[in-house]
Amino acid sequence: MRNILVIGAGRSSSSLITYLLEKSFTENLKITVADVSLKLAKDKIKNHANGNAIALNIFNDNERTIAIENADIVVSMLPAHLHLNIAKDCLKFKKNMVTASYISNEMKALNEEAIAKNLIFMNEIGLDPGIDHMSAMKVLDVIRAKGGKIILFESFTGGLVAPESDNNLWNYKFTWNPRNVVLAGQGGAAQFLQEGSYKYIPYHKLFRRTEILKIDGYGKFEGYANRDSLKYKEVYGLDTILTLYRGTIRRVGFSRAWNVFVQLGMTDDSYTMENSEHMSYRDFTNSFLAYNPNDSVELKLRHYLKIDQDDIIWEKLVELDIFNKNKKVGLKNATPAQILEKILSDSWTLKEDDKDMIVMQHLFGYELNNEKHQILSSMVCIGDNQIYTAMAKTVGLPVAIATLKILNGEINTPGVQLPIKKEIYEPILKELEENGIIFTEKKVAYLGYNPENVNG
Repeated sequence: MRNILVIGAGRSSSSLITYLLEKSFTENLKITVADVSLKLAKDKIKNHANGNAIALNIFNDNERTIAIENADIVVSMLPAHLHLNIAKDCLKFKKNMVTASYISNEMKALNEEAIAKNLIFMNEIGLDPGIDHMSAMKVLDVIRAKGGKIILFESFTGGLVAPESDNNLWNYKFTWNPRNVVLAGQGGAAQFLQEGSYKYIPYHKLFRRTEILKIDGYGKFEGYANRDSLKYKEVYGLDTILTLYRGTIRRVGFSRAWNVFVQLGMTDDSYTMENSEHMSYRDFTNSFLAYNPNDSVELKLRHYLKIDQDDIIWEKLVELDIFNKNKKVGLKNATPAQILEKILSDSWTLKEDDKDMIVMQHLFGYELNNEKHQILSSMVCIGDNQIYTAMAKTVGLPVAIATLKILNGEINTPGVQLPIKKEIYEPILKELEENGIIFTEKKVAYLGYNPENVNG
């Protein structure tokens, strides 16, 4: 039997492992799931005849190399910074490798050796990055094949709560790593192109510059800019493009309320707070406000940020219990961002019966025969339950499909790469459609950002 080694049995691996197990009889596969937690690995294979769970500490060189040497292909579902040792072992033992992570500079440096050994190191094959690349390149290639010139590309993705489970004022719950949500947008100004002009949004202004999106059947959303849209000029071959913007999707109103935390300093992860374990939620909120013995914490915050008492933002803050004097932080030497994450987790953790939702939308503008055209491409995926979430499905299925196609020799171009070639994205998108991950396209009037092209 051919042995597929999946390293990491976290939340995003459920659909991936189930897909491979379901294919195991017809494809002659053994699926070895390795995790630092043997229980977690066993939970994922569910006593399947072709499943094998092992405990693996990736920092133990002996354990790691034995597992990789015994595999026919390796899938790493670990955080991106942990892929490198696995990749080096794959080079040593001549194993193909698949990850859902962005290609790091360290991973990119292995490209020549991977090509020399005829190995495929497929990366960025999850949701975002992954499905975003493939679905975008499919439309871009069709436009180019017609002789069209791409002048606009916008792309938005969001992990949200499904409408039937949307029962808080923020219209949001954590569907992925909460820490990443709290720290979103930090690390430099967002940069992008609009009608040929380079634009920049510093972090402290990011959540007040949003775009409005509409998804048929699901209503209005908003998008805020990702940190670096410009790198996609090279990735997608968009050297002459006028508008290039990638963003994150939230429900309308989320960003304006989130901006309160940014302005207060609650999303800061650069220092620890004194006596954080003994702080109440109210103490935490008060620590960012000026001292005034006569005004309440609530009043000070409203005055400081000019929030009216009947503003929906105020109701959203109250809903999160940030003024509760009885709830304790309970985290020692915590940063503001860690404390905020703890507070938000009280309200935003998915309940047992909750379902999540993935929303993705692309806009393509192009010139053809001296006319401007625009295509809108949208995808919505609703999770089944807490194990088979929309996030697990959209991250795990493309990884699984690519893994099997590499193993079967259907994907055979060697090197460190992402899925932007037609021979890769076309069959994977087709199989994703069969699994309910479907993009709908429609032609709309070309709008651009500044149709009159004045002072762009």
